[in-house]
Amino acid sequence: MRAVFWISVFLMMISCSPPKEQGAHINILFIMTDQHRGDCIGHAGADWLETPNLDALADEGVLFSNAYTSVPSCLPARASILTGKSPWAHGMLGYYPIPERYLYELPRMFTDAGYRTHAVGKNHFNPIRNTHGYETVLLEEGWHSVIESEGKCDYQLWFEKIAPEKDMNATGLHYTDHRGGRTFMYADSLHPTYWTAQRAIDFLQSYDEERPWLLKVSFQRPHPPFDPPQRWYDHYSDVNYPMPQVGDWAEEKHGDKAGSLEINTNATLGNFPEEEIRESRQSYYAAISFVDEQIGRVMEALNQRGELENTLIVFTADHGDMMGDHHMWRKCKPYEGSVNVPMIMRWPKSLSIEAERGQIREELVELRDVLPTFLDAASLQKPEEMDGASMLDVLHDKAWRKQLDLEHSRIYEPDNAWTCLTDGTYKYIYFTLTGEQQLFDLFNDPYELIDLAKDPEQLELVSEWRDRMIEHLSIR
Repeated sequence: MRAVFWISVFLMMISCSPPKEQGAHINILFIMTDQHRGDCIGHAGADWLETPNLDALADEGVLFSNAYTSVPSCLPARASILTGKSPWAHGMLGYYPIPERYLYELPRMFTDAGYRTHAVGKNHFNPIRNTHGYETVLLEEGWHSVIESEGKCDYQLWFEKIAPEKDMNATGLHYTDHRGGRTFMYADSLHPTYWTAQRAIDFLQSYDEERPWLLKVSFQRPHPPFDPPQRWYDHYSDVNYPMPQVGDWAEEKHGDKAGSLEINTNATLGNFPEEEIRESRQSYYAAISFVDEQIGRVMEALNQRGELENTLIVFTADHGDMMGDHHMWRKCKPYEGSVNVPMIMRWPKSLSIEAERGQIREELVELRDVLPTFLDAASLQKPEEMDGASMLDVLHDKAWRKQLDLEHSRIYEPDNAWTCLTDGTYKYIYFTLTGEQQLFDLFNDPYELIDLAKDPEQLELVSEWRDRMIEHLSIR
């Protein structure tokens, strides 16, 4: 089953959409998903996964295979995007509320620079109606519908008006629930994923101002609840999609933790029945394809405006999801399923960048690089205190970082507090509360199945990486 996708008319739209004059102000389309693994895009190697619109975006731009979130949970990840800073600079080393205001913030900087700034979907700010400088926002903070501590988001208000007789949480799934096999009970047009895309389309179709715009489109899915349309869930019924990868080290540590997602619905660890894992993954992949389909609708609206070649497009996610890898679930882990995120950038012709399109780059990029990239494209000055760098520099083959530190304060399990360092080939992990060390060869062992720290013949290499991390994190 294939829906009608934007990819089928992508090249035709490029040829038919007249670019703005050279030197005109650059628009910015920033698209985010939540809890989306970096390996869950067709162009990234998942040829069994239906993501034709993201694939088309990568074909016309660049995909960064070593894209990371330094603190892999929602709030600190979004703080990195908001500020362009490293975790130690923005202060978010774990899952804590984003401060109400930083000195430099992405939406405020662009609003002050004369951009029309608008955000639709999930911001995850504190309080939720804090705009951090966006001129207008339309929120889909669906998890508040079961908490209601700060009132209803715009999607819930809309849903209750359009479908007052229906329950938006009718699946019975909550917002950290990894159970699969439940699908959205109503028309696609009532789904929050569709709603978020439609609000972005409304903006693009109605915008009639002269000033450039920055539009953030932030989808809550594929973050739980896993509630894709039935048609997408059915699509993956006969697809040979991958099941979890479990290293010997993980089997030794967690293999005896038998349980059930049906009982522990928001588990962070567990050796669960295969059928439960299969249903969870099938629902997750279906949710990704539904988001991709809606991204196609947004891209079509952009093309209809004739502004594709004057708009910088960046797609990323705040973090991934372990989805059963190494018997782990959710986020906040130092392993690739949690920390590696998708990062796609398509530059417009009006930027006059002479770089090959469709390339995959291995440079280490991180969420802190999003804001500096936007500033660079818009010819705005980046403050010196901003740690990130413009990803446009990669396209110009300028010098780039050779290593990146990641970390998270204690969360979930008593020993899950860690810091790590990677150069894209190796990853060293140090668990700060226990002193446990791990080292993985990501080039030869991308699924982190073999812990080199357990190999007596690799003790010198492990020690070298420990010293390297200490040096990198030293205060100067």
